[in-house]
Amino acid sequence: MSEEPEADTADEADATEGEEDVEQEEGLQQGDFVRLDYTARTADGGQLVDTTDPEVAEEEGVDDQQTTFEPRVVVLGEGHIFEDVEEDIYGEDVGASGSVTVPAEDAFGEHDEEEVRTVSADKIPEDDRYPGAHVDVDGQHGHVETIIGGRARVDFNHPLAGEDVEYEYEVLEEVEDRVEKAQGLIGMYVDADLEMWIETDEVEEEVEVESDEDAEPEFETETVEKETLYIESTPQLAMNQQWMMSKQQVAQDVVDRLDIDRIIVQETLGEGPGMMGGMPGMMGGGMGGGDIEDALEDADVDADEIVEELEDVEE
Repeated sequence: MSEEPEADTADEADATEGEEDVEQEEGLQQGDFVRLDYTARTADGGQLVDTTDPEVAEEEGVDDQQTTFEPRVVVLGEGHIFEDVEEDIYGEDVGASGSVTVPAEDAFGEHDEEEVRTVSADKIPEDDRYPGAHVDVDGQHGHVETIIGGRARVDFNHPLAGEDVEYEYEVLEEVEDRVEKAQGLIGMYVDADLEMWIETDEVEEEVEVESDEDAEPEFETETVEKETLYIESTPQLAMNQQWMMSKQQVAQDVVDRLDIDRIIVQETLGEGPGMMGGMPGMMGGGMGGGDIEDALEDADVDADEIVEELEDVEE
């Protein structure tokens, strides 16, 4: 008789534990895509660190930079924002806002005196030999503190090392659309307004046919469907150094997170009369072109007239 209440108590404990598990899973969690509005400043001095607010950017005089100030899409738990801020967001709902003080060690690191070193001034370009100049020496970035004779004192710490950061945020929405997710991920690397869309293409592939273990492998052509993210390239994208250096990494990240098969970046050249466009190139290799006759027709050019003009020139 005395064991039944204990059993009931155990059942109640299990039920309570189950309820706690459910509660822990409610709200925003790691891996969720959210659109975030935020402003970060140093806790001591209020120096602007970063913002998505165009009004704040204008007030601080940084709106003339080639940067778009607008809410950003981030993936929680992937280091796109400070971990302390992510922890504050977990379990919250869309519309949540807050203010988090991120200690220096979790922001840009503590200031390390050993990272302030004396180097030969010859390692610094002549135009940068003045206090405050940002320089790269032996693969490290730093800023010049003093120049005396042929020696320079350079601080290789992050400029905000040792500073606590006050981070104010608001979660505007949870992003579900895959194109918006792709734009957010790529926007982490490239500040450009890129047109993107997803299509399912039929592609011919060589696939290996099952054969005897000792036989030479045989292949046959098979038509398969591939879900493709198309990106319309821009001159800004094509000339962006960070994009050129990291596009393979970005592509793999997008493919893995959005569960698509491939990415194709396509470039349109000269849409004016007499110009041919449409030079798609698959990220990582491969380019294709359009049909010349179709291109001339689209541009409203009479091919016969061109031939006649060329013949007249030759005569």
